[in-house]
Amino acid sequence: MGQVAWKALFLSLFDYKTEKYVIAKNKKVGVLYRVVQLSILAYLVGWVFVVKKGYQDTDTSLQSSVITKLKGVAFTNTSELGERIWDVADYVIPPQGESVFFVMTNLIVTPNQRQATCAESASIPDALCDRDTDCLEGEAVVAGNGVKTGRCLKDRGSIRGTCEILAWCPVEKRSKPKKPLLGSAENFTVYIKNSIRFPKFKFSKMNVLATDNESYLKSCRYSQEHPYCPIFVLGNIVRWAGGDFQEMALQGGVIGIQIEWNCDLDKAPSECNPHYSFSRLDNKSVETSISSGYNFRFAKYYRDAEGVDYRTLIKAYGIRFDVMVNGKVQLQEVPVEPYAERESEPGAARWALGTAEALPAPGNPHRCGTTPALGGGHSPDQACYDQDSQRKKPSLKTAFLP
Repeated sequence: MGQVAWKALFLSLFDYKTEKYVIAKNKKVGVLYRVVQLSILAYLVGWVFVVKKGYQDTDTSLQSSVITKLKGVAFTNTSELGERIWDVADYVIPPQGESVFFVMTNLIVTPNQRQATCAESASIPDALCDRDTDCLEGEAVVAGNGVKTGRCLKDRGSIRGTCEILAWCPVEKRSKPKKPLLGSAENFTVYIKNSIRFPKFKFSKMNVLATDNESYLKSCRYSQEHPYCPIFVLGNIVRWAGGDFQEMALQGGVIGIQIEWNCDLDKAPSECNPHYSFSRLDNKSVETSISSGYNFRFAKYYRDAEGVDYRTLIKAYGIRFDVMVNGKVQLQEVPVEPYAERESEPGAARWALGTAEALPAPGNPHRCGTTPALGGGHSPDQACYDQDSQRKKPSLKTAFLP
């Protein structure tokens, strides 16, 4: 039995098989069949090739660098600081000009703090006391400013008091201005320089107009008419994000600045442009949320003539700006060398498809200039001549499209 089975299996290897087709003479079935075929064809042509451009190669590995620089001056007159001029060194944190920067718009100042003993703030629940035993010596005040000394300090006629603490005294004030102290920051400007590179195609570009006019960036502002002037007014950024600057400046907030580079390298380089969008990233419900806004504390330290350290504590409210960059480039694959890299400028993104060398430059028989060939083609004048043989030697060198 086993031998018969093996023999049948062996002989089946030499069998010839054909398919049997059945033709249904039914118009409804035929129409349905053709509709399915046309639907698949329409999907491939319309969606895959026309809309999604599936015939193109894509590079999403964006390399980006962002540099920011702010300009603007404000004047304030307060009881703690007196008359004061605020420039970028005072209200911009950090000063290095990174992709995330903070602009201070409001602040609470507690000057001349020294390490000593004083009463803790009455607004802190863990600092409230009825007797000294409520203030355990050496225990840190929860969400407070210092360490308890073991004494309960009360005002005359008061039943409850607050624990005495060892801390930077006097402790921070809890009230803040009802209007933003640096409300004029609405008119400040920020310069956002963005350089991008797609390594797969060695394509690079910047969002700044390449010009010899030194006064251009000093006078221009970003708009539809000036897309390559990356200088933005802070008030406009907040408004484009759907907010009100003065309201946001009171308690602070976070704004996102999105720069997108979505480019089709089969088209003209001038069509590869940055697109900006703005959004508010923090909680917008200022009235209903105790966690709304954005603030932090920092101090400036000094030393008096007696060598004793003291400081000015600042609780800063303001707007944090996050610059985020993403994008992709697409290109129809061609059997030539990749794009040659160089810096780009608006309307003249620097990249190259394969081209041929051109006629030798006058007076230099061994050097050939280059002329671009769109789509990697070669025109009659795109060849390098050997003056000895006067014979064309086409080569696939890279060049730059103007």
